Amino acid sequence: MTVAFTLPIILDGGMGRELQSVGAPFQQPEWSAQALIEAPHFISQVHASFIEAGAEVITTNTYALVPFHIGEKRFNEEGANLMKLAAQLARQSVADHPGLLVAGCIPPVLGSYRPDLFTLEKAKPLLEIVINSQLADADIWLAETISSIAEADMIKARTATTDKPTWIAFTVKDEITTAPALRSGELIYDAVSQIAGQHVSAILFNCSCAEVMETALTVSKQALFDLGIADEVQLGIYANNFPPIGDLHEANNAVKGIRKDITPQRYREFAATWIKAGASIVGGCCGVSPAHIKALAELKNT
Repeated sequence: MTVAFTLPIILDGGMGRELQSVGAPFQQPEWSAQALIEAPHFISQVHASFIEAGAEVITTNTYALVPFHIGEKRFNEEGANLMKLAAQLARQSVADHPGLLVAGCIPPVLGSYRPDLFTLEKAKPLLEIVINSQLADADIWLAETISSIAEADMIKARTATTDKPTWIAFTVKDEITTAPALRSGELIYDAVSQIAGQHVSAILFNCSCAEVMETALTVSKQALFDLGIADEVQLGIYANNFPPIGDLHEANNAVKGIRKDITPQRYREFAATWIKAGASIVGGCCGVSPAHIKALAELKNT
């Protein structure tokens, strides 16, 4: 599939905290899955808000539909059907908006920010359910908050068996450095060099602070250039609106606070620097609201 948008492409923002802000059922450890389970109309409401704000890609609300968030029992009994429902709701949300895409979210199936928990043996069966449950409704795959090369490599291998392009979004350490790294400690240059290309048509960075993204982008651009595929693979950024996340953080141990300094205008300013540095896809992750996405859409139209 060819994405026929003028650049930059505008993604949606963070589902979980927007659900919380509109009064949907929301708590840890279920996160954004709770609303899908108890009151799925709120999912449609948030999708509609991001579309109205200018989002061109709507991501399925499947990020928290893994045992890490909803528990082994519920996942085994309801996981596949819940993922199908989430994908259907995303598809319905774009039905009256020709040209908008549905991104089938592929979460870190064994836990966010925890590359130490990842094993192929445990992850592969979960990935199968994630892929098969969304296959009918997803236009593209969006692997989100990936912390290690190993997990990205597994996802790349599996999505290659579908007819859909794959976008891999890595989460990086929230540290200002000239040698940015994934949460696993692996260098971004190495991750991009190994994963970009073939059906992986975009490399993105998400769920990290806005301040660390430009360096990640610069290193990625160099890696693509060195591979000789800089014209074939897009780069993108969708930061979170959280304080820095440390190496010992566990994604479902508490609800993090939202930064007050990353206003829609400030986020737009960050996005302008990312676009100037080579990003052709921009959006938002946790805590990035429709107002932030509207600011990005306005930036695109200036």
